[in-house]
This record gives sequence, structure tokens and C-alpha cells, in this order.
Amino acid sequence: MSREFAGTPPLLVNTVQPAALSQKPEHKFWDRENKFLFAAVAVSSAADFAVTRSNLQSGGRELNPVARVFAGSTAGLATNFAGETAGIIGLNYVLHKTGHHKLERMTSLVNISASGFAVGYGLHHR
Repeated sequence: MSREFAGTPPLLVNTVQPAALSQKPEHKFWDRENKFLFAAVAVSSAADFAVTRSNLQSGGRELNPVARVFAGSTAGLATNFAGETAGIIGLNYVLHKTGHHKLERMTSLVNISASGFAVGYGLHHR
């Protein structure tokens, strides 16, 4: 008889380590790419503000129903566009903290594209 206790079967334990995920390492929130994207968001938002303000002063109207509420004054309109920029950065921060790094970058790109479209539309329809 072996040295094991009588009547107990030998324990077969097989430990398994989870495989490492092949994802990119997490980046810092204020990395070079985000700084560039946030600057582009701010610039495109400022351009949208300038074109919108110019069109409103020339008798045009705001097509965005949310921004239309603030379109009565220059300060209100500036507050709207500054809030939009801050909101994009805040949303990116939440996406960054929850590990949605592709969505984090995409959010800025979509906002830049939307503001760019609005600027182009505003310039075309003066």
C-alpha cells in the first residue's frame, strides 16, 4: 500500500491560468492623441459658433433645436458651444474609465465631423 491515507482517492487538481488578452495597453487620458482630439473639438466648435453667430446676425436661424434655445444672445450661444466641448471631454473621460477606448476616440471624431459639417452648411447657406 502507498503512503496515501487509506480509503481516500488521490486528488487530481489541475490549475489553469487565464490567457493574457492581446489588447493594447491602457493609455493615459491626457495622452498626445486625446490632447490633439480635444483641441480639434474646441477649434471646430469655435468655428461652428462663429459661423452660426454670423448667420444669426444676418437674419438666419439656428437649425439645431437644442442650440436654438441659446441662440437669442451671443453669450448664450457661446455658453452652448463651450458646454458642448466640455460635454464631449466629460463623455470621453467616462468612456476612458470604463475601458471603452475606441469609443472614447470615436466620440471626438464624430463631434469634429458634425461641427465641420455645420460650418460647411452654414458657409454655403449664407
